[in-house]
Amino acid sequence: MGAGPLMDEPHLVSISEIREAAERIRGVATRTPLLRWDDTTWLKPESLQPVGAFKMRGAYNKVASLTDAERARGVVTYSSGNHAQAVARAARLLGAAAVICMPENAPQVKVDGVLRDGAEIVTTGNDSEERHQRALQLVEERGLVMVEPYDDPAIIAGQGTCGLEIVEDLPEVTSVLVPVSGGGLSSGVATAVKALAPSARVIGVEPELAADAKESLERGELVHWTAEQTVRTMADGLRTNSLGPLPFEHLRRFLDGIVTVSEDEIADAMRQLARQARLVVEPSGAASMAAHLSDRAPRADGDEARVVILSGGNVDPELFLRILAE
Repeated sequence: MGAGPLMDEPHLVSISEIREAAERIRGVATRTPLLRWDDTTWLKPESLQPVGAFKMRGAYNKVASLTDAERARGVVTYSSGNHAQAVARAARLLGAAAVICMPENAPQVKVDGVLRDGAEIVTTGNDSEERHQRALQLVEERGLVMVEPYDDPAIIAGQGTCGLEIVEDLPEVTSVLVPVSGGGLSSGVATAVKALAPSARVIGVEPELAADAKESLERGELVHWTAEQTVRTMADGLRTNSLGPLPFEHLRRFLDGIVTVSEDEIADAMRQLARQARLVVEPSGAASMAAHLSDRAPRADGDEARVVILSGGNVDPELFLRILAE
């Protein structure tokens, strides 16, 4: 059998692109602080972003990178919530119309956030690929510009500003725990940290019930999980069916490892963050802390400066109260 067609080399985001994104989002996305958890652990509370999650970084960087003509066409995306809110906010700030494809099981708190920023919502089924296809249809039907949730260099560069800030604020950082969904945040953070603090370890975290990225990285090829599988986790922001191809290429180069956590461990992390750090964190945002508290991501020798990224705080109030009461 002859050799297949040569594949184009993937565009790996550079630290200069991440620095450019940092300038672009300055004054819009919040430079979140590092909060001490204990003597050797800091928290990076992306839950304090204007839309309650790190997604503001990438969404604004992408929409701001479009030409005036492209923004005039309007933008479309597909998301279970946090990216949806971020695109809606970025579009409003930059004067573009936004259409968001959201699953029918999206948390109401995230739906309300999208509506507050004036975006149009198109409701789809719960499979992430279904809402992706609906968004692509809208690109064809209305001429909208797609703002991918994670499989885009501008998105990855924007999310990478989180890692840039970590190293700037804590140059001695020795490990970073970051949640993994489609891979935009984890690939951006890993790229930035490895460029600026090469000896620091970057560990991804997923729910056991939505561990497609772990399986993909272990097998060395993209693996897809079904919506029926991933919907089992309460961490709705981590329910993607698969890593994006571009984030996959970043993670296989820059991520040092990936671990999984249980639903009980996520809930316990949410409780401890609320009671001890006074932070409201959604299940997806608490996954990394769950790995830290449960020792699913044990420290290597000399790991004296760990940062745990709390990716978002848009939790359904009833779920949050139920978890706190347990």
